[in-house]
This record gives sequence, structure tokens and C-alpha cells, in this order.
Amino acid sequence: MTDWHEALTLDASRRITGGSPDRLADAVRRGADLRILTEFRHDEHIDVESDCSELVREAAEFAVTHLVDDRWCAGIMSLRQPVDLPEGFGPRPSMSYFLYNQDGTQAIARLHLDGQAAGAPGASSPEGPEMPKYHAADFWDGGTNAPSHNFVYDFDSFRYCVNDRWREVLAHDADGAVRSGSVAALGQAFADGCAVKVGVGGLCSELSESALGHELFVQTGSGYHYTERDLFIAGSHPVIRVAPAVPMVYLSGNWDSGWLVLRTDGVVVYRRCDPYTLAFEDRRYRCPVRWFVSG
Repeated sequence: MTDWHEALTLDASRRITGGSPDRLADAVRRGADLRILTEFRHDEHIDVESDCSELVREAAEFAVTHLVDDRWCAGIMSLRQPVDLPEGFGPRPSMSYFLYNQDGTQAIARLHLDGQAAGAPGASSPEGPEMPKYHAADFWDGGTNAPSHNFVYDFDSFRYCVNDRWREVLAHDADGAVRSGSVAALGQAFADGCAVKVGVGGLCSELSESALGHELFVQTGSGYHYTERDLFIAGSHPVIRVAPAVPMVYLSGNWDSGWLVLRTDGVVVYRRCDPYTLAFEDRRYRCPVRWFVSG
């Protein structure tokens, strides 16, 4: 038995063969966790000079999810180091922020952790793997510490699987005014040992001139309930902000990463890592937040 179920399936041409985008959006809106299963051949995707045509299945956690315009879903791998299958890690330590849209279009931003690059941001010359099923759209910031590009790889299939283990117990506006639920309900679930997840509205607005509404979902790792003032505070797992768009893409200067401290009075503090310099700064916002718990 499993709590995971398939919300959307695409074939190699990214045509819908099961589920629906609406079903996926509904699940993400409810705070559901997202994993995407893909299939490929080793000699087509890993090593084109290999004589191994073994089918490989990859299931990846997309721990940061975005809901744009209340209808479009994208997931980002937030904890992935590059791997060199089947041996181990890739040559340089970096974060591989793979982004998958609901239509199967993909992107990657790399945050190199060794600080060896110092180029100027902007459009870059084409680079990357030469694979028959790999179709690059553009390249950005190639000489910097934070290169990115958008692409499509024709995986044999895409399966978007969700886990609806979360239930919403509190929603408040940017000033902390309660829209539904209560801080008391959140605090009690937290005291009972429940995990906590948040959906943060408007956090990525400064990255784009777009007026599209958007919500970023991420689990929290630590929580603090001030019981007399009934104030709940949580520290998030890593987040990746991207300018809201349909579909979502990486461009020069339209993304960053860091961590959040969130409070039920609407205050959100973002410890931002500059992708190009690895310098940190704390930014303070007010955001509407929905709080979810899972036993």
C-alpha cells in the first residue's frame, strides 16, 4: 500500500496519457508532495558512447513546488548534487536545481559551490550534452557561478506522482489576519508531532514584472510556538525562487535560492544566497501564508 498516486502522465512526445493538469494543480494547491518518475536508456541519456542500452527509471523528489496563476504547476529539485551514473558524483560540487513544468518542459540552474567562476551574466553560447533526445532552448550565464538553460529531454514517459498527506489548518493574509483555521490548531498539531509545510504567496514577485499570482510550497524543518502570544514561527527547508511565468523558465537574474523564517503574523525573512557571488543577505517581506500539517 502507498500514499502516493499518479496525478498526471505524459508520453515521450509529452502528450497526456493519464490523469490531467487540473488534477495535478489541485493536489499541489492542497500542499501535496511531488515526485516525478521518468524513463530513459543509459546509452541515450547518460553515455552516448556506451554499448549499454539498459532501461533506467529515475524517481526524483521535487521538494519545492510552484503554483502559478492558480493553474500551472512546476517542481524544483532543491537538494540534488550532480551525479555521474552509475559511479558517484559529478566533477564539480554544485546544486542542480532541475525544474520540471507540468507540460514536460525542463530547465536546470546550477549553483556552483566551489566559487571558481567569475564571468559576466547574460546570454551564453550553446553548450551541453549531445544527445539525440535532448533539445536545448537557450543558455544563460555560462561563465558565471550560476549557469542555467532551458530544454526538453524526450524521456520515454513522465509520471507526476503526488502524496496528499497534508491538511490545511491555518491561512492568514500578509498582515497576519486569519482567513481560515487558527494558530491554536497549528500549534496543537505541531505539539502532537506533526510535520509542517507552508504555501507562501507573492514571494517571487520582485523577480519579474509579471502580474501573475503565484504560491511557493516548501516543508519546514523547525518550529517554535510562543504560547502566550499565540505566535508560530518556522524555519523552512531550502527554497528556490523563480520569476512566475507559464511555463516557468530560468533566465539571467530571474532566480535565486536560500531559506525562510516564517511567522503567523505575516512576516517572512528570506536569507538569500546571491547565485553569482554566493554572498548572503536577509530580506524581510510580508506575505500571505497557508500552513499545512501532516501526522
